Amino acid sequence: MSRGMLSRLAELLYWTGRYVERADDTSRIVDAYIHRIAEDPFGDLNAACHSLFAILGMEVDASIPINQETVLTQLVYDQLNPSAITGAVLAAHENARRAREVISSEMWVCLNSTRNDLGLQRREAERVGPASYLKFVRDRSALFAGLTDATISHDETWWFLVLGRSLERIDMTARLLESRLLAAEHSPDWLTLLRAAGAMESYLRQSTGGSDPEAIAAFLILDRSFPRSAYHSLTVADRCLEDLTRAGARSDVVNQARRTIRMAQTRLEYSDPRSLLSELPELLELLEQTSAAANDQITSYYFRQIAAVVWEAEGAT
Repeated sequence: MSRGMLSRLAELLYWTGRYVERADDTSRIVDAYIHRIAEDPFGDLNAACHSLFAILGMEVDASIPINQETVLTQLVYDQLNPSAITGAVLAAHENARRAREVISSEMWVCLNSTRNDLGLQRREAERVGPASYLKFVRDRSALFAGLTDATISHDETWWFLVLGRSLERIDMTARLLESRLLAAEHSPDWLTLLRAAGAMESYLRQSTGGSDPEAIAAFLILDRSFPRSAYHSLTVADRCLEDLTRAGARSDVVNQARRTIRMAQTRLEYSDPRSLLSELPELLELLEQTSAAANDQITSYYFRQIAAVVWEAEGAT
């Protein structure tokens, strides 16, 4: 653990970053599926909803029919599950409350007002549809990210917040792309995935591939400048760990999390964009394994000496 920050605070900050990003990315994935269902009202609704649960790593009995209402109840409005959107927002709020001494007042006000407005936003969503609730979560997540970058020094506090955000983003970008592998006929199309990642305009400016799936997959995985690409997120996570290692009292100890992240970076760096679709299952599995392994290694290296729990319930609460 570095000299200037308690392990407890570092863990709270790390998980605040992860939970805010999880709420943001889950809202993007759910929104993409809801739009897909609305555009194809005669499609297999049950299969599409089961595919969504599988992508987000949440177990549901395959023999039980589920619909959009089940998705909203369990993936959007559930307050107790930190893998659901509302649960992730509340978990981020609680972690930030316990770390108020090291975050800015504006960051705290952002999360606190977001938590206080969830009930009103849900009532509005029940009246006009879930898109308004999902957009509210995305907008507030973006505000928190902006305040994180603009209102605190880029020291240990910022490094742990952004490290958590980056690892969560790696995992969730992989899960978003995985929707093209699991029951692809019931999944959003490639352009919808670009919109879900907030990548449509950036992709169109930089790519000549149009709606080509290979070009879209390469952009979301390999692009070095788009902040939601897997490669860019790996780079940011590595920089945070490099700064933390340099500032810490254990700089002579090999940081296994950095090694894990750098190995994944190298694998992506030498991937051929022209054969990316054939390698997509392997690369997405690598990204998810990298996020999970790095999380365990960061927990062991910086935080309390306890094993990290599974994705659905992991983190400080």
